[in-house]
Amino acid sequence: MSGLDSTQLRTLAAVVTEGSFESAARVLHVTPSAVSQRIKALEESVGQVLVRRHRPCDATEAGRPLLRLAGQLTLLEREALADARGPLGGDRGRTRVAIVANADSLATWFPAALARLPEQPELSFDIRQDDQDHTAELLRAGTVTAAVTAQREAVQGCRVRRLGAMRYRALAAPALMDRWFPEGLTRQTAALAPVVVFDRKDRIQHRFLRTVTGRSLDPPVHYVPSVPAFNESIRLGLGWGLVAESIADADVAAGRCVDIAPGRVLDVPLYWQHWRLESQVLTALTAAVCAVAAETLR
Repeated sequence: MSGLDSTQLRTLAAVVTEGSFESAARVLHVTPSAVSQRIKALEESVGQVLVRRHRPCDATEAGRPLLRLAGQLTLLEREALADARGPLGGDRGRTRVAIVANADSLATWFPAALARLPEQPELSFDIRQDDQDHTAELLRAGTVTAAVTAQREAVQGCRVRRLGAMRYRALAAPALMDRWFPEGLTRQTAALAPVVVFDRKDRIQHRFLRTVTGRSLDPPVHYVPSVPAFNESIRLGLGWGLVAESIADADVAAGRCVDIAPGRVLDVPLYWQHWRLESQVLTALTAAVCAVAAETLR
């Protein structure tokens, strides 16, 4: 196999990032036919199908390492050009950094880490959201540069740092507490009381019940896939749920919610994983993330 063509690699990344050959063509300022020819040539060079051609397009198992390589080359190329041109090199454009984090981190501490980054280099963030137990999948797929994840084992080609733990308290509106938990959280009432869950990947409420009751329970569930709506649903009595400590403390202090299991909490350890590159961008980003995490997480 001959050496990989950087233009073809960038085209592969554009197809997967934008989700279609047509959208990639617009971003690259070429025709869809040119995009198709580049992908076909890359696949012939590798001897594998690299893109699943549906909507949205995504990388095959064989395409994932090349997708990650394309992103790494782009990042290092931009940094090298910026260093070569120096501070008076004119408009360098912004470096795009794709990151995935869990919803509660995005709703609480993580934006402060992005805001703490120095003004140089100039960055454009592409933030994705997924459950903390699944965010590492996007690193494996090569579609993000870094992830806040519950996985402590390093993804291949990545470095991992422990950030701390997000603490959750089990809250309910006072009226729901009176109706379902007049004697506190018991195995019987926990099996019947409605619970608010973020989405079908979210298992922390069920994990909490198993920890407290010693049983795997299957209570009625409301799925509410928005952090503000999730927390408001609990305040309004739709069901009980686990709320991030910083938000939970304020709701309890204001009397909007009560703790259904005083003294019982759930700590979710979080880790920072990113590509194993000697990159100024990743060094600065990692320093900012770790600093804010140290100030806010357990």
